[in-house]
Amino acid sequence: MAIIGQPRSFHKRFKFLCEADGLGHSGFQKCSELSVEVANVQYFEGGSLIPNKSPGRLTFSDVTLERGATQDHELFDWFQDVVHTTSGLGLPDSLYKRNLDIVQQDRDGTTLRRWSLSRAWPVKFVAGEWDNESDENVIESVTLTYDFFELATPG
Repeated sequence: MAIIGQPRSFHKRFKFLCEADGLGHSGFQKCSELSVEVANVQYFEGGSLIPNKSPGRLTFSDVTLERGATQDHELFDWFQDVVHTTSGLGLPDSLYKRNLDIVQQDRDGTTLRRWSLSRAWPVKFVAGEWDNESDENVIESVTLTYDFFELATPG
């Protein structure tokens, strides 16, 4: 996996990093919560007044990474792949959906947590303000949708 967010000097304040195939280096200051909700399916058997409850379908919320910086444009290119796909000109979903990790680091750059997202793709991209004094491309936010997430084991 290529890493978005190698610990370079301009990433000192960006403590949420993404790792995904084919993407360059970027880091983010803020990451929204990862959440999943299990539907509560209720049914009544044979005239019972008390429902039987079972777990139903899972719903995963989108995740938004905010206030990012990068020295390349691979993240936007990934978003463009999705745009081309929706217009009927793009890739099959197996080529634009990617497995990726969101890595939370402490102030020293040590990994605190690693969350793995399966079959993720960007649904929203917001370019940041333009600054002539900066060497990096600013990303205000990128929102990702995905099929499933899990807490990756350390190591």
